Amino acid sequence: MARLVEFDEEQAIQKAMEVFWKKGYAATSMRDLTDAMQINSSSLYNTIGDKHQLFIRCIKHYTKMRIRAVEQRYTNFASPIQALENFIKDAADIITTEPNSCMCVKATFEIEGDDPEIQVVVNAYDDFTHQLLKGLIENSQSQGEIDSSENADTIADYLTSVFIGWYNSFVLHKDRTKITNMAAFMIRQLRH
Repeated sequence: MARLVEFDEEQAIQKAMEVFWKKGYAATSMRDLTDAMQINSSSLYNTIGDKHQLFIRCIKHYTKMRIRAVEQRYTNFASPIQALENFIKDAADIITTEPNSCMCVKATFEIEGDDPEIQVVVNAYDDFTHQLLKGLIENSQSQGEIDSSENADTIADYLTSVFIGWYNSFVLHKDRTKITNMAAFMIRQLRH
């Protein structure tokens, strides 16, 4: 009779996610994963699958965590422009203070769009972010806080593109002041 696999799968996914997040997909070995998850490789293969399947589960876990956090954070502001400004400040803060930055951005640069399964998960997260920003922008426009002659979709696309640019800039220069200055500039531009 086969031995039952006994481990907390969600906790194991969290631990594996942290390894992938820190090291990236290519640099992470199966040994790194099984050590972090505190399971043997046969348990991993029997319950979750191979490294690629585990990475997909980790990316999904990461995006679910982020979506929950964002939904909780940005629903309690007095005005949509305050929520939008805080989103921009938070993006700058995450980019410059979290040691591993955004797992989705890292995964996107590493896979370069060559993995359709991972791209689906990353695109869904990007779509969620876009819709959140677009909603905040439209609500700000309806309250006269942002110029209503500008297209909310375009502004949301612009913001997400800028955040990725900040990520690249910080990876290259490690200059927090540069990123926070750009965030302050962006906030001023939105109010014009």
